[in-house]
Amino acid sequence: MSFTDITPALKSLMPELRGRLFANQDMAGLTWFRVGGPAQAMFAPDDEEDLGYFLAKLPKEVPLTLVGVGSNLIVRDGGIPGVVIRLTHKGFGHVEREDEAGIRAGTAMLDRKVAEFAEHAHLAGLEFYSGIPGSIGGALRMNAGANGFETKDVLKEARAVSRNGDIKIFRNYQMGFSYRHCDVDPQYIFTSALFQGFPDAPEAIHARMKAVQHHRETVQPIREKTGGSTFKNPKDMSAWKLIDAAGCRGLRVGGAQVSELHCNFLINTGEATAADIECLGEMVRQRVKETSGVDLQWEIKRIGVPKPGETHPDFAKWASEN
Repeated sequence: MSFTDITPALKSLMPELRGRLFANQDMAGLTWFRVGGPAQAMFAPDDEEDLGYFLAKLPKEVPLTLVGVGSNLIVRDGGIPGVVIRLTHKGFGHVEREDEAGIRAGTAMLDRKVAEFAEHAHLAGLEFYSGIPGSIGGALRMNAGANGFETKDVLKEARAVSRNGDIKIFRNYQMGFSYRHCDVDPQYIFTSALFQGFPDAPEAIHARMKAVQHHRETVQPIREKTGGSTFKNPKDMSAWKLIDAAGCRGLRVGGAQVSELHCNFLINTGEATAADIECLGEMVRQRVKETSGVDLQWEIKRIGVPKPGETHPDFAKWASEN
């Protein structure tokens, strides 16, 4: 499937644009699940100023979607209409020390790299980021966390660009953080974040980093095509225990499977479609509801549209609800 090429019209509206515009950009290759249709147009800005210029000139009726490194994402098989913005390492992949215990990072920087930078700077508090397979932008949007810590525990402020191209600084208390959620209007695109660490002995920081990595490598299917934790943990419960109790470990739909190692992970065994993965997730949700009464909520973000004429089992049911 391909969309009408809108990039010439966009370029004519933005003669001073410096970033790259792509038509019908493949998205499957940019997500960890390796599934999904194309983006009608993709923009990779050179820097924050270029991003602001693009947003200010972009017609308001054009749908806009932001993606990161694709680690916690399902792109549906029909693709993504409108423009997808992807912040790249070139303009948004910096990380640096700021004052005695602060670390400023661009939102395209990997969480793991920020944790490693903090370790080398002998600053503690960010070790949990070494266990999160995503970028700082996603961490801000989802209040990403691991091993008992969350983004809200270490963030001082975040810098963002609005749909009008304006810059705004959000302090921690303005982010509206809750479990795997941030209340900041999605029209704002985060460009950098300032974190607060604290000095600690290098050997202690290193030991905690190793513990986080060991846990991740031994209990999660990190070498599979997966999207990380699929469902949020209900209050005082573990999603994986509910899924296991519902008999879903190893459950399959097409080329998608519930991981045998950690059943809150869905994996692409090689030939899955986005519909396979999403329908498998909905099947898991249904069985958990039937066995425990708990309504699991997706943690993985699902974007885009179905492929025209798609008739996957249970597809009509979940499509009508989403």
